[in-house]
Amino acid sequence: MAAPAGARTASQEDVTGNTSGNAWAPRLSCTSWSFPACTLPEVVGIARALGIDAVDVGLFYASSLDRDAVLHAPERAAEALRRLGMAASNYYHLFGTSLAERNLADAASLAGNVADFRQAVRFCRSASIPTVMVLPGVVNPGQTRAAALAQSARALAELAPIAAEAGVVLTVEPHVHSYLESPALVEELLARVPGLRLTLDYAHFICLGYRQEEIDPLAAYAAHVHLRQARPGVLQAKLEQGTINFPALLGMLRTCGYRGYLALEYVHQAYMDTLYDDVLTETVRLRDLVRSYLSAGAARSPHW
Repeated sequence: MAAPAGARTASQEDVTGNTSGNAWAPRLSCTSWSFPACTLPEVVGIARALGIDAVDVGLFYASSLDRDAVLHAPERAAEALRRLGMAASNYYHLFGTSLAERNLADAASLAGNVADFRQAVRFCRSASIPTVMVLPGVVNPGQTRAAALAQSARALAELAPIAAEAGVVLTVEPHVHSYLESPALVEELLARVPGLRLTLDYAHFICLGYRQEEIDPLAAYAAHVHLRQARPGVLQAKLEQGTINFPALLGMLRTCGYRGYLALEYVHQAYMDTLYDDVLTETVRLRDLVRSYLSAGAARSPHW
C-alpha cells in the first residue's frame, strides 16, 4: 500500500525524542506486561538494569496502571507515572476487560469508547506518551468479518481526530483472533481511516502463515513496533526457533524511515499459549541482536 504522494508517514515522524540527527537510531523499550508478577516500579527497575530507557504501559497484571485514575483523573495518573522517572513509550488502552468486551467492531460500545478514549488521550498528553494503541476488534456474534471491519473503521475514524488534536498518534495492532488477520485487510482499514497508524508486530502475521515479505509493506505505516520471535502456528518462540529474519525486519524499518520505539515484547500469558519461554533471557537476547544490528549500521556510515 503506497503512501499518498508528498505524505509523511508515521514511520518518518520521530515519536521517540531521538536527537541523533540523520543517523537511524530507534530507541528500545520493553512492555510492562512482559513481567506479569512485577509491579510497574519493578518493571522499570528491570528495564534500567537492561539498559532500556522506556516502557510500554497498559492495564494488565501487577504492572497495571490505575484504570479508574486514567479515565477519571488522567492528569493525576500521568503524574504518578512520571514519578517513576522513566519515559513511557506507548499506552495500550483496552476498552473492556477482554478482547471481546466493548471491542471496536461492536456498534453498541461506540459512545462509551469515544468518551473513555478522550480521557485516555488526556492521560497520554499529560504523561508525554507519544502513541496510544488500541485493538481493532473481533468478529462479534452474528457479524461477518467485512461488517466488523466496517464498524471498526467507523469507530477509529471518530477516535483518530481526538488523538491528533492532542498531539498523540493513534495506532491499532492487528492480532490473532481479531477481524484484522491479513495484510490486505490492514491495508483496507488504513485506506478507510485517514491518519490511522499501526503498532506492528510481525509475529501475529507469521503465526497466521504469512511470509515476512508479505508483511513488509505495512512497515511504512508503523508508529510503534513490537518485537519477538515467532513461526507459523506459534505466536512466540525462542530466538533460534522462529522464522522472523530480524536483520531484514530492521532493514525494512530503516528503509521506511521508521522513527518510533522498538518494544521488546516477550510475554508469559495464556493467550496463544505463550507460557513457556524464559522472558528475561529472550528479552536480553533480542535486545542484543537489535543493538548489534544498529551498531554495525552506524559503524558503516553515519547516515546509513
